[in-house]
Amino acid sequence: MGGSGSRGMADLTSKIVSTPKTPEATNALLESIGPVRHTHYGGFYDFVPDLAKADTAYTNLALAAHTDTTYFTEPAGLQAFHMLSHTPPPNGVGAEGSLGGQSLLVDGFHAARLLRKESPNDYDVLRSVDIPWHASGNEGVAIAPDRSYPVLETRGETLQRVRWNNDDRGVVPLAVDVDEWYRAARKWNEILRRKQSEFWFQLEPGRVLIFDNWRVLHGRSAFEGLRRICGGYINRDDFISRWKTSNFPSQEVIASNMQLK
Repeated sequence: MGGSGSRGMADLTSKIVSTPKTPEATNALLESIGPVRHTHYGGFYDFVPDLAKADTAYTNLALAAHTDTTYFTEPAGLQAFHMLSHTPPPNGVGAEGSLGGQSLLVDGFHAARLLRKESPNDYDVLRSVDIPWHASGNEGVAIAPDRSYPVLETRGETLQRVRWNNDDRGVVPLAVDVDEWYRAARKWNEILRRKQSEFWFQLEPGRVLIFDNWRVLHGRSAFEGLRRICGGYINRDDFISRWKTSNFPSQEVIASNMQLK
């Protein structure tokens, strides 16, 4: 997975074109990649901005770049969006494509490389300080991972995963230098918001967007009217399993799995 900034975003996402503009076809496409993950939002999602869930995704507000499901021990590996329709508000003017709601993608691994290069101490802070994450906006829901996790999860010197969603983040632990963490977070956020870090585009009916939620942050601009979006989450392990078994002989896959450390 190469790429740097918005120029390499095509390497990190898939845009499946000519998909029938129905939730049934979209669900079938996702199931061909791996089982759709069931969460407190349900499984395959199909929604409009009606605040049916206490989540900013169910509004027409702008959303800054973030990753989803930071509050799970293992966040969703893949995420998919398919905009089925976007109609103007009652008595409004405009047509699909002119009502706002542009989508935003940011390569989090590239942003982390820039952070490490420009401010090594800030990089170390964001990969070493464990932060609590939670989902508790809906009645009967109080989800938190098995432990606190840093914004930048590493294995040795290798970056494994990005967790970044200000709406899901808990309180910075008082046992650490809180001011230092916020300085690091401010620098990280500044890099994410740079024009050269951002890749903006318009979702279209018939084109399904699928991206790596461990690496790619997503957001959107505010919009008018009624937008219908469908999609779902897929576990990373399920996706990797499907990829392996679709591209290599079964015995080769089994042998390689037994050698993993």
